[in-house]
Amino acid sequence: MATEVKVPALGESVSEATVAKWYKKVGESVAADEPIVELETDKVTVEVNAPVAGAIAELIVGEGDEVEVGALIAMINEGAEGAAAPAEEKAEAKAEEAPAPKKEEPKAAPAAAPAAATTTNSDHPLAPAVRKLVEDKNLDPSKIPATGKDGRLTKGDVLNFLEGGGSAPRAAAPAPSAPAAPKPERELREGEERVKMSKLRQTIARRLKEAQNTAAMLTTYNEVDMTNLLACRNKYKEGFEKKHGVKLGFMSFFIKACTTALKEWPAVNAEIDGNSFIYKNYCDIGVAVGTPQGLVVPVIRSAEEKTFADLESTIVDFGKRAREGKLGMDEMTGGSFTISNGGVFGSLLSSPILNAPQSGILGMHKTQMRPVAIDGKVEIRPMMYLALSYDHRIIDGREAVSFLVRVKECIENPERILLDI
Repeated sequence: MATEVKVPALGESVSEATVAKWYKKVGESVAADEPIVELETDKVTVEVNAPVAGAIAELIVGEGDEVEVGALIAMINEGAEGAAAPAEEKAEAKAEEAPAPKKEEPKAAPAAAPAAATTTNSDHPLAPAVRKLVEDKNLDPSKIPATGKDGRLTKGDVLNFLEGGGSAPRAAAPAPSAPAAPKPERELREGEERVKMSKLRQTIARRLKEAQNTAAMLTTYNEVDMTNLLACRNKYKEGFEKKHGVKLGFMSFFIKACTTALKEWPAVNAEIDGNSFIYKNYCDIGVAVGTPQGLVVPVIRSAEEKTFADLESTIVDFGKRAREGKLGMDEMTGGSFTISNGGVFGSLLSSPILNAPQSGILGMHKTQMRPVAIDGKVEIRPMMYLALSYDHRIIDGREAVSFLVRVKECIENPERILLDI
């Protein structure tokens, strides 16, 4: 009995994915709930497990193909053993041939669409509003490109036709094919190779550009003396690790410092929704994690309520699963503020880009020994630059600077965090 393997639900607002890697070949045995394929979405990488035990009968799609939620991607012969080599070759041949017609269909469809629109719209009765507009303007509906369901003419089609002077829509029809032109224009030189952007990388690029285009983004800077924090960490790190089973790092201190400041300056924790501000009575802190596939930002829920041990354990877990591509959709949505630590890569100073729709993001940097003036004397201290990028539409300069100063105070005197002063 053949069992279908389909693309599962991938999370809210995610409708398609790319087949990143097949773990099994045609003819190979597979156990129930064993991963057989890896799908890459614009947010995370997910594995699809075999619904039954058996042998892979057919791979409907190949690596690199895009599939929609619910699409059939493979067939499994339930209860069957691994197929012999000849059968495997035949099945693989089917799998290789399968994607071919799928790639041809999209090419034929756009070309036929305009012709179909001009011939089929007259076959359907016009809606009252459309008929009135056509009659008032003395137009021939059969000559207006239709985009409605089943080739039906819509009011928007008529208005677009009129705005284009009657013939403009047809002249503009070839425009959709224009984006394909840049590919042959850029010929590769010796030593170059073209690599298709992953779904995740495309999303990163789109969201970062949207943040720049939408928000009135501004960055304010400060520097923090890490002397007391380093001393505190060195004093308690062994006992902390022994008791909690996790190392004491810097990030938990910065998360606690930010949640303290966010309570005092709630605008930094808010977001804009249309013509309204949404203030949040919780601190869901996103921690930016760099992976081979790109940047991901898992969220620590209600960080203000967690202990240092809870925070450090969560950070370690997020980092490990992010690099393995095993973070869930729900773990990367809904943050209210983000912290990015470019210092782990050696960055001395940068201006982080907002993680929309959030209104603030803190950039940490490398701790470096520098000469500073202390009580009229020059001393060498471990210093770190901090950068707060914020949306000036909701956060005023006074609030942004005050927030960053509060974070600085908490880091320079960690006891402030514990005493809430």
